[in-house]
Amino acid sequence: MGRVTATAERAIDAPAEKVSERLADYREVRPRLLTEHYRDYEVVDGGKGEGTVVRFKLQATKKRVRDVRATVSEPRPGTLVETDANSSMVTTWTVRPDGDRSVVRVETTWQGAGGVGGFFEKTFAPKGLGRIYDGVLTRLAEEVRG
Repeated sequence: MGRVTATAERAIDAPAEKVSERLADYREVRPRLLTEHYRDYEVVDGGKGEGTVVRFKLQATKKRVRDVRATVSEPRPGTLVETDANSSMVTTWTVRPDGDRSVVRVETTWQGAGGVGGFFEKTFAPKGLGRIYDGVLTRLAEEVRG
């Protein structure tokens, strides 16, 4: 079993504080950011930042659906960590200032399968998940402009 990592990053024309605030709003803003790859999104507990628990289905491919129940921690300002109770998946959202703009990076890691299946997972899953995150980051950029 190898570690698999998927990342995406985008510069956004808004201050880091505003972007971080919107990204941490799991109840009102986050549902608007999610692409068609996310289904049955629900806030189970909380709703803003640290301590929030969300549940959803992530449809990564036609055949691959992952049931996620993520608990959010905020180890430092500008960083949200979503830890899935159903798997080894951990997603980290980092917002850093870049002048009057910000740069948002999302990184997801998990323990992949072994053998041939693991090879294909490590080769193709990061690209697919990266494309999904590009869509979410595009919607986040639109959200903070609006």
